[in-house]
Amino acid sequence: MKNSVHLVLFLPFSLQHLLKDDLDSVLSAVQSKNKSLEEDLKRAFNEQQKKILQLKIYKKKLLTALGKFLEEHFPSPEKGGSKKKSQNSSLFLTSLTNILVDKSVSTPHEPYVPIDDSFWPPYLELLLRHGIAQRHPENPDRIRLEAFHE
Repeated sequence: MKNSVHLVLFLPFSLQHLLKDDLDSVLSAVQSKNKSLEEDLKRAFNEQQKKILQLKIYKKKLLTALGKFLEEHFPSPEKGGSKKKSQNSSLFLTSLTNILVDKSVSTPHEPYVPIDDSFWPPYLELLLRHGIAQRHPENPDRIRLEAFHE
């Protein structure tokens, strides 16, 4: 009888000890996994930062190449001699396309740009006619860059 009492008293203590050991090992495993996940997250974040930087560099190169092309093939209104406007009063095709690209990249959910007198109408019509830009369906005084990626 005395042995059974010792066994009954000792059994809960040993179960508690085993349970504590199991919980400690689970805690250790979870902490190890958490640390591993944090390292993976940091690594993925750094990779994304590198990709963003590469995309910004690529965008800058594309805009530079586009600017050179537009300067060569679509000179400013003053150089072309078609209309006499001051350089400050009208946006050249380069500026217009830069505005449209920047707006579509910075706010893709609202890519429309309001049209005002600073846009030179022949260049605006050129972009619209050739499907490079598109008017807002409800407000014709706003345009956006055509979504070529869709």
